[in-house]
Amino acid sequence: MQERQNIEWKEVWRDEYLKWICGFANAQGGKIYIGKNDKGEVVGTPNSKKLLEDIPNKVRDILGILVDVNLNETLNGTYLEIVVEAQPFPVNYKGQYHYRSGSTKQELKGAALDKFMLEKKGKKWDGVPVPHVSIADLKSETFDFFRKKAVKSQRIEDDILTDTNEELVENLQLFENNYLKRAAILLFHPKPTKFITGAFIKIGYFEADDELKFQDEIMGNIFEQVEKTMDLLFTKYIKSSITYEGLNRVEKYEYPKNAIREALLNAVSHKDYSGNTPIQISVYDDKLIFWNEGQLPSSWTIEKLLTKHPSKPYNPDIANALFRSGYIEAWGRGTIKIIKDCVKFGIPKPKYYYDMSGFWVEFRKDNFNVEYFEKQGLNKRQISALMYVRKQGKITNNEYQTINECSRNTASNDLSVLVGKQFLESSGQKGAGAYYVLKD
Repeated sequence: MQERQNIEWKEVWRDEYLKWICGFANAQGGKIYIGKNDKGEVVGTPNSKKLLEDIPNKVRDILGILVDVNLNETLNGTYLEIVVEAQPFPVNYKGQYHYRSGSTKQELKGAALDKFMLEKKGKKWDGVPVPHVSIADLKSETFDFFRKKAVKSQRIEDDILTDTNEELVENLQLFENNYLKRAAILLFHPKPTKFITGAFIKIGYFEADDELKFQDEIMGNIFEQVEKTMDLLFTKYIKSSITYEGLNRVEKYEYPKNAIREALLNAVSHKDYSGNTPIQISVYDDKLIFWNEGQLPSSWTIEKLLTKHPSKPYNPDIANALFRSGYIEAWGRGTIKIIKDCVKFGIPKPKYYYDMSGFWVEFRKDNFNVEYFEKQGLNKRQISALMYVRKQGKITNNEYQTINECSRNTASNDLSVLVGKQFLESSGQKGAGAYYVLKD
């Protein structure tokens, strides 16, 4: 057994380990073993019987919760098992709030503590009321826009659409104790950044990671940000090719619009607005990256996100308004739709990343063309070979020699370059059975 989210080993008891118990109580619960080393081996606890009584009393008196402490005996000595249940209320250690995350303990402070306290009360950040803001401060044009979208989506009762702005906000559950919620500010206020730092979107065009060519900042409420961002992306940042089918002009962009829109909507609806950092969209010659500060639901992974999963919005009040207006669905299909749209469009599946800084989605163009390969420094033989592999699925050294009319040494050198540049990968076999395939 290894140390993990809900397991901790300690050789001897120290009162400071009450912080670890506090961390388990505030997270998903867990067990602390006293009398085991960092390999999980029993080393014994000489004062185990006294601790069996002392620890529960200290936990009760200092943390205000009850824990089970079990004495276990082995040939290598005795050890204690402290069983900590997850608590439905915040637990503090002398005014400090600790939290178990992964195999580490963190002291919660600032925005992280605010978020934790809200969740323990069954609230979300976007549901917090904001004083000194009235319906009159919100943007009438955005309410009208919402009504038109809601009529089209048929996800709201028709009679609600004739209500006043105040009644509409009430029906969207954006009031709390006669105060507007933060979600109402983000959705309908003309200047949300007046109340919420970082509530906007940045787009930048990069020639390299450290070479920003030009950029834009998109302000306004969420509805305005989505529409303005989509318009800017597909008029200024994303190129299109124009062909003709008879007399009809056909315009094809580098990325599927529906997939890009879905990624944008995911970013604005799941963003952690308490982080005060804008959504960032980085556009390169060969890729497009969305980043937003946020986090996956507890115990979720990227792999789970890419399969059928329930809808669990980070900002439920914002998500509800976006759903009613027809912008998003409520079935957790967004990531799957994005992948299907990209495959159908003929570009690689997008890549998803998640770390402590936030959530990333990376789209890549279909760069399987002569112009792109030439920019990467490939010669005509290598380009011909790549085109061959795409059609046939694989290529051998002999086939390389045949299609390029070159020597075996030239074929071997060229293939080594293609492997080194991550275009091909070897089958791993030696001799006559060796072949190469496209690297994913």
